[in-house]
Amino acid sequence: MSHALADPRLSQRAGLFPESVIREMTRHALAHDAVNLAQGFPDWNPPAEVVAAAKEALDGPFNQYAITWGAPALRKAIAEKMRWFNGVEVDPDQEIVVTCGATEAMMAIMLAIVNPGDEVIVFEPFYENYGPDATLSGASLRFVPLHPSRGFRFDPEELKAAFSAKTKAIIVNTPANPAGTVFTREELQLIGDLCRQHKAFLVTDEIYEHILYDGRKHVAPIGLPGLREHVIMVSGASKTYSMTGWRVAWVVAPPAVTAAIRRTHDFLTVGAPHPLQMGVARALALPRGYYDKLASEYQAKREFLVGTLQKAGFRASRPEGAYYVMADFSALRPRAGMDDREFALWLVKDVGLAGVPASSFFSRKELGRDHVRFHFAKSMPTLEAAAARLAKLA
Repeated sequence: MSHALADPRLSQRAGLFPESVIREMTRHALAHDAVNLAQGFPDWNPPAEVVAAAKEALDGPFNQYAITWGAPALRKAIAEKMRWFNGVEVDPDQEIVVTCGATEAMMAIMLAIVNPGDEVIVFEPFYENYGPDATLSGASLRFVPLHPSRGFRFDPEELKAAFSAKTKAIIVNTPANPAGTVFTREELQLIGDLCRQHKAFLVTDEIYEHILYDGRKHVAPIGLPGLREHVIMVSGASKTYSMTGWRVAWVVAPPAVTAAIRRTHDFLTVGAPHPLQMGVARALALPRGYYDKLASEYQAKREFLVGTLQKAGFRASRPEGAYYVMADFSALRPRAGMDDREFALWLVKDVGLAGVPASSFFSRKELGRDHVRFHFAKSMPTLEAAAARLAKLA
């Protein structure tokens, strides 16, 4: 799909990109003094000791470039966390790349593994950046639905049919944004076995790996039998430590794949901010009880928001992980025929609450026309303010 640009001197490639709907809704929220449950970032600070470590790094010898693929202290901390949390031994010198956020990580990966004409499989609904990643790298996307009627799970036969001789990779976001799906060990093993069969990569976006509910446990495909040489894992600090503005993430992959990703990463950004890398190294050393408390607090927020949405007339189910709710507004349309974008704009202007039109998460826009996505990565006072505005709809 082409998006017209005002100046004919601009590249055709730039015309292939839509504006980020998520960031657009944040701008509408600011313009209308609305509660922003569109763009998923917290309204509290990271742990005090982590901020203190970054401040200390600013006073120390950490104001110049770090090694392009990551400060040694951070790479060692990542390897240690991979050992105790994922049960995987990782070489910090040959299998880790520190990047400027998970968004850059995904772009560096795609540029390192994809040739023009290769196919990349994506589950939908999907995080909106995966499309532009494919455009820039020359990949064609194949979409496999996560069926709402099955609790946002895939049909194994539909997944098998999506693989072919052209398949270079599949992207799996677990826990998933926006669907909230936490893929099971059995599902991930099936996906991995298909990758082995077709000599494809399994690219995992695990940025929400510590935000799971109802006793669920995160399964990292990199630790599953026979998959180590096929998995390229992305994780990062933004969501777990409430620091979306720090832009520090990492890739874990086999040495030969890591070497290629380090090249593309180098010429995309050179490296992540050195002092903030030192702060994240301190975050990775937080007590393990931190992660239990994080999940518990988010589960309480999930219950509050889902209950609030249901009371207001939305149909909303509880996500298994991450911090988003897909909400069906079919019963709340103020005007017949209103689609998700029109409803989201009405909601932010007239009700004072910002969400994301769900069609931006689907290849076939009609699949999202009855839904908006809300997030609950906010303090309780902010969520209570959202509830007060939604009370107008009840």
